[in-house]
Amino acid sequence: MSIFADVGTVRAVSAVDLPDLERILRSDPVAHCFVTSRINAVGLDPWRMGGELLGYFVDGRLVSALYCGANLVPVATGPDAREAFAERLRQGGRRSSSIVGLRDEVLDLWSRLESRWGRAREVRASQPLLALSSGPWVDPDPEVRPAGPADLDVLVPACIAMFTAEVGVSPVLGGMGSAYRARIAEIVHQRRSFVRIDDGGVVFKAEIGAATETVCQVQGVWVDPAHRGRGISEPAMASVVEHARLGISPTVSLYVNDYNRAARRCYEAVGFQQVDEFATVLF
Repeated sequence: MSIFADVGTVRAVSAVDLPDLERILRSDPVAHCFVTSRINAVGLDPWRMGGELLGYFVDGRLVSALYCGANLVPVATGPDAREAFAERLRQGGRRSSSIVGLRDEVLDLWSRLESRWGRAREVRASQPLLALSSGPWVDPDPEVRPAGPADLDVLVPACIAMFTAEVGVSPVLGGMGSAYRARIAEIVHQRRSFVRIDDGGVVFKAEIGAATETVCQVQGVWVDPAHRGRGISEPAMASVVEHARLGISPTVSLYVNDYNRAARRCYEAVGFQQVDEFATVLF
């Protein structure tokens, strides 16, 4: 089914649209890292992708997209595209737990959905998007290493603690403990989880949540509260940057809440520079 806006049409993106989709994604590889990584990994099949990729077409050509999964992620959308996507989304209930992406796109899309979807749990309206395409500016911590399967028993509780503190909801509510552990195990298997473990406990951890040939995105950065204020984060993040640039992608990116001054100081010291601004709406 297609929804007609002023000048365009919304429908699912198909294989025939891939050249235009790839052109759009390449236009901003840092901002579009998540969607690019999903397409590269599993293609356009909604079952494997964990969501549907909608496209906004003008004169039959794809000009914008919207990833609709656990996250709702706008891709290169203008006002007409966002209104067309919002009209499509307003026809059904909310299925996503967040909207995330470039700030102006996310906040405008949310303004078009709020009256139908109801109040958000939290709106994080300013999240600087950072990137680093060179070696870190501080010496890496040699104790930070890729996590292995033997680390899962101490790593999973650290991941739960970080997620709960950051998002405000435990990722293992509703009997999701086994599924969450499996997800962490998958990241470990991909060698995208990095840890420092001292005396049998996780002192620092971070994961690469999305990756393409050119850009990877760090998530889940966490220092055990008992070890904060000891200068651990900067050399630990420098180590993550080195591991990621050597084994995953040449550019390392992340986004951070504007009010998290300690994290922003850490990333600035390591060498990250702001390239854009994200926003996240949490439900």
